[in-house]
Amino acid sequence: MKLFINLVLSFAMLALCLWLVWPAPAERHELATAFTSLEWSTFAPYLFGFLGLQLVVHLCRSLRWNHLLAPLGKTLAPGPLLAISSVGFMAILALPARLGEFVRPGLLRRHGFSASAALGTVAVERIVDGLLIALFVFVAFFLERGPGAPGWMMPTAYLVLGVFASALAFLVFAMRWPEKTVAFCLRVSFLQRLTPRIARVIETKLLEMIRVFSVLSDKKNLVAFLAWTIVYWVCNGLGVWIICRAFGLPIGVWGGMATMALVAVGISLPNSPGLVGQFQWFTLLGLSIYLGHGVLDKTSAIHPTALACAITQHLLQVAWYVAMGFIGVATPWVSFSDVWSARKNPVAATAPPDLPPETGPRSAGA
Repeated sequence: MKLFINLVLSFAMLALCLWLVWPAPAERHELATAFTSLEWSTFAPYLFGFLGLQLVVHLCRSLRWNHLLAPLGKTLAPGPLLAISSVGFMAILALPARLGEFVRPGLLRRHGFSASAALGTVAVERIVDGLLIALFVFVAFFLERGPGAPGWMMPTAYLVLGVFASALAFLVFAMRWPEKTVAFCLRVSFLQRLTPRIARVIETKLLEMIRVFSVLSDKKNLVAFLAWTIVYWVCNGLGVWIICRAFGLPIGVWGGMATMALVAVGISLPNSPGLVGQFQWFTLLGLSIYLGHGVLDKTSAIHPTALACAITQHLLQVAWYVAMGFIGVATPWVSFSDVWSARKNPVAATAPPDLPPETGPRSAGA
């Protein structure tokens, strides 16, 4: 039933976002013109710059995972780590309802990792990414505040900051006093009085999640993970800025960062298959902060160019992750049968018991 609900939400998001961005017959000519007006000689430097940044993004996104795996007592050699990560990133795009999130931890089983512990590191990764993106959104929106800013921008910025501060406070207190922190949160939410059964389920799930936070207590690996993560997101934002410049859209570097952050928030919602429509609409929403509401107006002169820019960036990223995923499958460390079995929740599947910590991390590929 849960899978069915997720699939319904995924395809509902697809229908909504396609309706929001699909050009009417009268606008398709302008959209085609925005693409055909590009000249290879002027577009190529931007394209190669974007692909260079995408390489840095891919390496940072993949290699940083070792710093969450290290506190578990093991790490992976760069080869298998890149192969598993590349296939996992492709699966996140290809599979609906976020089933792709299970692929990376599922693929680690054959390398001697506990499936539940590996899935927990992915959860920590998502939490840290969410906190950092919330900070990006607030800073970018705060710098752009003023009489010309859209009315929804600053309320959104303060809402995101509030979520960031609350999540950070919960993380700090939960690592120090897990049971007391969860009990306090349930008490102030009145869930224990309104729905005691649901409150007990939430309490169990929260305590399970908090146990995974123990990987953050390793300060050396935490600092390294945060450094990789900051470089990863900054390069993502620079990639948005470069593609916008390729289409002649006059936004600054912070405009690229803000658009990237808003897209990251948008695709954290129930995702449409391949993020089709969803990626484009949130890109347009981010660009509208810097280029005006006309970016969202299908009858405006700037809309076709902005939409062409969003489509191009999405296609480039999809092509990149699909290509890297197939390269990962072609390596000795991953096979299609591994991917097919790993698509299921690895915690529910049969997994080896948790391994005792070793003295210092070692390479699983050694």
